[in-house]
Amino acid sequence: MKAWICATLEGADALQWQELPTPEPGPGEVRVAIRAASLNFPDLLIVEGKYQFKPPLPFVPGSEFAGTVEAVGDGVTAVKPGDAVAVIGSTGGFATHACVPAAQVLPLPPGFDVEDGAAFAFTYGTSHHALIDRGAVHAGETVLVLGAAGGVGTAAVQIAKAAGAHVIGAASSADKCALIRSIGADATIDYGSENLRERLKALTGGRGPDVIYDPVGGDLAEPAFRSIAWRGRHLVIGFAGGTIPALPWNLMLLKGASVVGVFWGDFVKREPQAFAQGMRELVQWYMQGKVKPVVDQRLPMPALRQAYARMGSRQVRGKLLLVND
Repeated sequence: MKAWICATLEGADALQWQELPTPEPGPGEVRVAIRAASLNFPDLLIVEGKYQFKPPLPFVPGSEFAGTVEAVGDGVTAVKPGDAVAVIGSTGGFATHACVPAAQVLPLPPGFDVEDGAAFAFTYGTSHHALIDRGAVHAGETVLVLGAAGGVGTAAVQIAKAAGAHVIGAASSADKCALIRSIGADATIDYGSENLRERLKALTGGRGPDVIYDPVGGDLAEPAFRSIAWRGRHLVIGFAGGTIPALPWNLMLLKGASVVGVFWGDFVKREPQAFAQGMRELVQWYMQGKVKPVVDQRLPMPALRQAYARMGSRQVRGKLLLVND
């Protein structure tokens, strides 16, 4: 097998594509022949030692991938060789093969594209947990999605629409806004050229959004929160904007609004039954055509550095896929 090895925390340029022995699954493990892996923002941070999870060196990065079960270890009964599966973990995906605990393996039903499976659980799971579980979005509410052209953003737009919400997608350019409209957003805001608060006021008749989905943070958080509706919920997903904002607490009081933390990784570990229920609903929506990953580019696995560079330059629309052809 081959894999990208992270031996130092010096970033993507220090990763090495190396030949390794193909591993055998231990008890409770599954060996997957990887068809595709997707690049997520935490994958950018983890090879620089900036993510909250810090695996021991050396390791193979890649937190989300999909492929075919090749072999199973003792005690594994949920899947068998030949099954198509998606894998959610923290490492191992940027390779041709991986051995993972069976608990991290999600069987894909017939008709579920394997490459879509590599770009599904992380972003759609995060957005479903945020909007449906933590945000309690219901039909008729207005949802503002910041960073709506990114991986979690495109998932959030589709999930909010599936829940019956009126969706406003915000992004940093006109072409990103065009993409957001093409996947179902009712309106868009180009915050690269438009004033976010003024545009929100115009789009909502001065009422503001009921729910703000915020994976960006930075300078956008405060103007967005100042625009929120009475009893609104501001969902804190992450800080792709680079800085962690500090909001004046009187704003929460004056708006009767909530700031709600969303930590999908711990949710999966702490509430596995709720996670499984959410994934079942998402798979059902996928099979009904309500949600589908937006793929920015499909690159060969040896081109991982190119994928990292594209993500680091904020060019990605949706998800980047690395494939083993």
